[in-house]
Amino acid sequence: MSRLFLNGAACAAALLFSAPAFAHVTLEQKEATSGTFYKGVLRVPHGCGDAATTSIKVSIPEGVVNVKPQPKPGWTLATETGPYEKSYAVMHGPPVSQGVRSVSWSGGSLSNANYDEFVFVAYLAPDAAPKTLYFPTLQTCGTLTSDWNEIPGAATPKPAHPAPGLKLAAAADAGAVAKAGDLAVATPWSRATPGGAKVAGGYLTVTNGGTTPDRLTGGTFAQAGRVEIHEMAMKDGVMTMRPLADGLEIPPGASVSFAPGGYHLMFFDLKQPLKEGDSVKGTLTFQKAGTVDVTFDVRGIGAGAPSSAPAAGGHGEHKH
Repeated sequence: MSRLFLNGAACAAALLFSAPAFAHVTLEQKEATSGTFYKGVLRVPHGCGDAATTSIKVSIPEGVVNVKPQPKPGWTLATETGPYEKSYAVMHGPPVSQGVRSVSWSGGSLSNANYDEFVFVAYLAPDAAPKTLYFPTLQTCGTLTSDWNEIPGAATPKPAHPAPGLKLAAAADAGAVAKAGDLAVATPWSRATPGGAKVAGGYLTVTNGGTTPDRLTGGTFAQAGRVEIHEMAMKDGVMTMRPLADGLEIPPGASVSFAPGGYHLMFFDLKQPLKEGDSVKGTLTFQKAGTVDVTFDVRGIGAGAPSSAPAAGGHGEHKH
């Protein structure tokens, strides 16, 4: 009998001390990497006091783009859209400058005795430094509300009504991103070359977040005598490669990729072989944006593009 009593007391104590960690609205997945897609699951463990939850509204922080909420049977789904503070390049698509800023599910009834989840998916824009994003959430229970909007800080490390937080790790390739005006240059890379080779290829992605076109006209590579812009394409069933003497246009609202089998940079008169693991300084020259400093990471001989880089020769939604 005493054993049963002690076990019951232990269980009750465990529930009591664990409850605060799950007493407020939280995100199920609390860590993610920027530059990736994310499934946000808002966990609602109780109502406002004893009242049933009738509405959940979450505010979307800057840098979380292309938000798509999941409809929920018995609830009315609504979104509010607006401009972002800046334009964001999105994987597999053109840059975006506006989108969903808040999502609400209303009209349902989640009893205080029950638990439920509210879901959305989004893209986490690449960032070079770790940080925490907060998703302030307003929970309504008829005439009552619980506003989970407080951001932890030095003065209040554990606020009473904390906003759901997402710890964001730096993008794997964020350090390779360079910007000039409306242009963003991502993931510059090259391949290692065998001994005696005098040429190499350069690859990267250029995104134009502006409203007017620009043009890549040339560049430099520290270990090469000169740099040219080339296009590789099929013509009459034969793969051909030709230099683009006038450079390459970067259309507004588009991402142009330089990759094996498509547009690429040619590095001529190599001063020494490129070795896997090397980082080589270079520049890119644009007609409007001017000169941009970049660093090319050297991958293995025959290596494919980094996982975050697009496939060969893409122009976003634009075709020439």
